[in-house]
Amino acid sequence: MVEKQKILIVDDDNNIAELISLYFTKECFDTMIVNDGESALKAFKSFSPNLILLDLMLPGIDGYQVCREIRMKSQVPIIMLSAKGEVFDKVLGLELGADDYMEKPFDSKELVARAKAVLRRYQPAPAPAPAPAVSGIKCVEYPDLVINQTNYSVMYYGQSVDMPPKELELLYFLASSPNQVFTREQLLDHIWGYEYIGDTRTVDVHIKRLREKIKDHSAWRISTVWGIGYKFETSVR
Repeated sequence: MVEKQKILIVDDDNNIAELISLYFTKECFDTMIVNDGESALKAFKSFSPNLILLDLMLPGIDGYQVCREIRMKSQVPIIMLSAKGEVFDKVLGLELGADDYMEKPFDSKELVARAKAVLRRYQPAPAPAPAPAVSGIKCVEYPDLVINQTNYSVMYYGQSVDMPPKELELLYFLASSPNQVFTREQLLDHIWGYEYIGDTRTVDVHIKRLREKIKDHSAWRISTVWGIGYKFETSVR
């Protein structure tokens, strides 16, 4: 029997939380509800969710801080839920490591669709195993940088770099086509998929986070092509 995926619902409005739980229970997910930030951090450890639906306005520890603390130890997908619809709030949530951001009130079908889309994209790295000599491994190498999408790992100057799946996929996609320019729309479609309901700021936020982790190298860098998009610029042939 296939094990159900687990969703942790964090919202101080228990009526909303119960309603969300009902949506996902009907879709054959296991759910757990907590109503404050401290309980969310405890439930994250004990429940081991596959996805977290995180309200921002929580008593005690707010949703932003909960996201920060979880991101220090895990790349579990997080969808932020909030009545705050300003661009600043959305960008801050994405910069802290959220995978998506939805404004309240939201449509239940859209929430479930976005959750399923995030879960499809999230693929935790498999346990280490002897590497068979097979073709088809998705890996690109440059001086001091190795991006392996087969096991979702990045080595930078010989050190492993932690990245959420979409950051790694974005970096791999760009690096796989050196010096080719991609528009923000092309990157959004390829990495997030056509079902993603968002805007191109999502791409900008993820590029910013990549640049914070992977600095420009003398042989390569992530370049902005003003008015168009981005490219992985390299002199390596």
